Amino acid sequence: MAQQRGIIPLKGTIGNITFFKSKDGYLAREKGGVEGSRIATDPAFQRTRENGAEFGRAGKAGKLLRNSIKSLLQNAADSKCTSRLTKEILKAIQADLVNPRGLRNLVNGKPEKLLGFEFNIAGKLDATLSAPFITSMDRLTGTLTVNIPSFIPANMVNAPAGATHFRIHSAGAEIDFEQNTYTGAMDTSGEIAWDTTATPPLALTQTVTPNSTHALFLFLATDFLQEVNGILYPLKNGAFNSLAIVNVSGSVL
Repeated sequence: MAQQRGIIPLKGTIGNITFFKSKDGYLAREKGGVEGSRIATDPAFQRTRENGAEFGRAGKAGKLLRNSIKSLLQNAADSKCTSRLTKEILKAIQADLVNPRGLRNLVNGKPEKLLGFEFNIAGKLDATLSAPFITSMDRLTGTLTVNIPSFIPANMVNAPAGATHFRIHSAGAEIDFEQNTYTGAMDTSGEIAWDTTATPPLALTQTVTPNSTHALFLFLATDFLQEVNGILYPLKNGAFNSLAIVNVSGSVL
């Protein structure tokens, strides 16, 4: 690899040489790598094809999962959320003990490995909401619930500067990873003042398809607001908004 020298640094490809910028400055290197046609057919790259197939399956499942909670995710995801989620889904796929390598999938894997996944590392749920909660999933009725006993917000919620109110949201998703479809529902606590007044017990409930055999996911999230002249405005800085998977039930095979 060669370092570029000259008045005008180059970026791009000329002939067989690629010019680019790195932390070490402007560099140049000869194009290399294995041709895609060889990777697709050469027996020596069988493991590469298998790994690629499962990685692609993980990425597709991750996108489906994120789409099921898109409205919550818009303000509660860090910049590496997608890659982190894909990595964890790949681990769940690799737990498939039914299919051979390259054909393993999340339906036969262990989506329960996603329990506790945090979509925003900078605003983790357990660091934001200290109040205890209980989750439940009833496949027969399709009811997914988060119950939160009464608590004092000032003691149990870590609010960012400027916040006067907060909300707690729950979301439930029934996901068919084979057909690439989902059914989702949400519930919210509404605005709660961040003060020393005890909240009433909260029961956040959402319903998906009764008797579903597909994977079920339950999410819990928080966001913050500021009251100005009697009007509540969402805080523009969503760095403290939390969103996590709090219950998972894999497909019923």
